[in-house]
Amino acid sequence: MTRKTPNEPACPRVMIPLLDYQRADIECPSRFRWNCWSRQTGKSFAKSLRRILRGLTRRRTQVFLSAGERQSRELMQKARQHCQALKIATDYYDNRYFKDLSIRQLEIILPGNVRIIGLPANPQTARGFTGDVFLDEFAMHAFDREIWAAVFPSLLRGDGELDVASTPKGRSNMFYELRDNPQFSTSMLTLPDAIEQGLDVDAEQMQKAMGDDALYRQEFLCEFLDEASAFLTYEQIAGCVEPTLIPCNTVSALAKELRELFVGVDVGRLHDLTVIWVLAGCENQYETVGLFELSQAPFRAQSELLSEILSLKTIRRCCIDAGGLGMQLAEQAVEQFGPHRVESVTFTSALKSQLATSLRLAVESRRIRIPHDDRIRSDWHSVERTMTASGHFRLAAPRREGSHADRFWAATLAIHAADTSPAGKIEHMNVGPLQFARRGTW
Repeated sequence: MTRKTPNEPACPRVMIPLLDYQRADIECPSRFRWNCWSRQTGKSFAKSLRRILRGLTRRRTQVFLSAGERQSRELMQKARQHCQALKIATDYYDNRYFKDLSIRQLEIILPGNVRIIGLPANPQTARGFTGDVFLDEFAMHAFDREIWAAVFPSLLRGDGELDVASTPKGRSNMFYELRDNPQFSTSMLTLPDAIEQGLDVDAEQMQKAMGDDALYRQEFLCEFLDEASAFLTYEQIAGCVEPTLIPCNTVSALAKELRELFVGVDVGRLHDLTVIWVLAGCENQYETVGLFELSQAPFRAQSELLSEILSLKTIRRCCIDAGGLGMQLAEQAVEQFGPHRVESVTFTSALKSQLATSLRLAVESRRIRIPHDDRIRSDWHSVERTMTASGHFRLAAPRREGSHADRFWAATLAIHAADTSPAGKIEHMNVGPLQFARRGTW
């Protein structure tokens, strides 16, 4: 499969079924390789196999950097499946942590003490290794420039190799810039290209089902779309992503959070999601610690969940979308917990602009941390700032995958709750049941 010098040992013979474009990429001898492939065309499958074979051939450590911990685990699972198919004896470790950080380091040990190390990418995990590197879905990496500065020196010794693969996410990132780097061999693969080479899918059906031409062109036709009209660019959103952050999705887990909490609620019912976004605040820095998403949930279930959350002692303030469907939920919450703790918010064009601007300022200054989640990134990026015929700016978003930028507006309400919360500490007093003396006439 791979070209080798006289000093290189032979690598295992590949018995894994491959499409033509996958085989061509695996056999490519280039030291630096840039792949822009459509979604679901098998790039992680091919790249993980390429790096295993190159690692065995060159007897070098292979470092896989993925956008988040979940993506890292999935990529390493593909690597393990390749080793099983090739009948390569391995040891696997998933209980190790990267240095002093709470970042799980996955590791496969191959014959000859060749190591495959899987990590979620950030500037710290990218440092300290000497070996070959695979940057998986590099356009999605937070702090991509810092990661690039950290990882490239590790290739200096031993003619280190680098594979960079992703689908596009706009033009304001390192992945887009690398496509014109003459030191890289490049491979552009659209969904129609993959179908011509044997991929068994129906592109027309996928395009109709997706229902969004711009998104289809980006995800399946590999177009680097202009982000001029996006209210938040992918680069800005990526700057707030914390790959190891996993928000709570149960009230019992959220109850363990000791910091002050601020809640934003965007209400939906049949066509849109109800999203409850919870921020933990400390010195004007906010971290997403809770994210609850309800699809087509009855209002009673929504009210019960919100009541459970607002009953937590650490909840400082909550802002609820009170327009249309949210009116009843907001009224009940205000009545139950008081206007000092719950604010009913009715969206107007001016207020939406104000709320969105507050979130954008928090994003630009990186005062808010969010998890790595394609749904959040897509939601936040879907909001566009357009000009009306009368010359006024307007914020709008298409309805995609059951969401109408619901995660975006829930986050704006959470930021608004934090920014408008009165100063001072929350104080509580625990008392027993009230007792009344039976005196006088009843």
